[in-house]
Amino acid sequence: MYAFALLGDGAERAVERLAAAVEGRVGVVRVGDTATDGGVTAGYGGTEYVVDERWRATGDGLSVSDALDRLAPDHDYAAVLGDDETGLPTIAVGDGVEDAVFEADDARSFDTGAAIEAIHETEPHETLESLVAEVKRSQSADYAGAIATFTGRVRAKEDTADDRTHYLEFEKYEGVAERRMDTIETELEERDGILNVRLHHRTGRIPDGEDIVFVVVLAGHRREAFRAVEDGIDRLKDEVPLFKKEVTDDETFWVHERET
Repeated sequence: MYAFALLGDGAERAVERLAAAVEGRVGVVRVGDTATDGGVTAGYGGTEYVVDERWRATGDGLSVSDALDRLAPDHDYAAVLGDDETGLPTIAVGDGVEDAVFEADDARSFDTGAAIEAIHETEPHETLESLVAEVKRSQSADYAGAIATFTGRVRAKEDTADDRTHYLEFEKYEGVAERRMDTIETELEERDGILNVRLHHRTGRIPDGEDIVFVVVLAGHRREAFRAVEDGIDRLKDEVPLFKKEVTDDETFWVHERET
């Protein structure tokens, strides 16, 4: 699922135009004063979750991240309106927004085609649940008797005497990392009994306790599924150009510089 923030006076009209132009299901997360009777209202005490008027739930304290995680398994896009603190790629409609991946002066001049291209250049928002949902939709799912997964997370400490790791920050070799993961997925899927494989590694700053990397394998039987998961994470770590910075209580360092 591609997730992005839409900011500016023309954001409401722009998200309507984007939703009409893209192929797939679009979720909207509305924050604070942008909250209406639709989408997901997040971040201000009482919250409401609405999807296509068919399913509704209420609760307290739903964050923007929580809302995106709920949308990810069955949506192709999610737009966040009214919150410029998400760290998401930003679509700006109007003045006063910095570092936007796409900008328009107003909703009238908003080029939906160019905006969609810019969104597709960003990193998708994936969760373990969204990747499992994706492989379940595979054309080969009728032949599957197993789904095996691996989730890697940020470890705060490896030993009680260690300094606490506050966060990891990942950078990737743009283009090369994606192609390498695609190759690993394809080669694992060529094995007997392996029906579908999905790899995903987050980039940017990831605090301790949060998930970093996922491997999901759809297979005919459990044994080949488990082997493919183990080989998938091993190959991802060995072959995909990702660079990790670690920030602890006392120091900040690039991990690959310590290993050489």
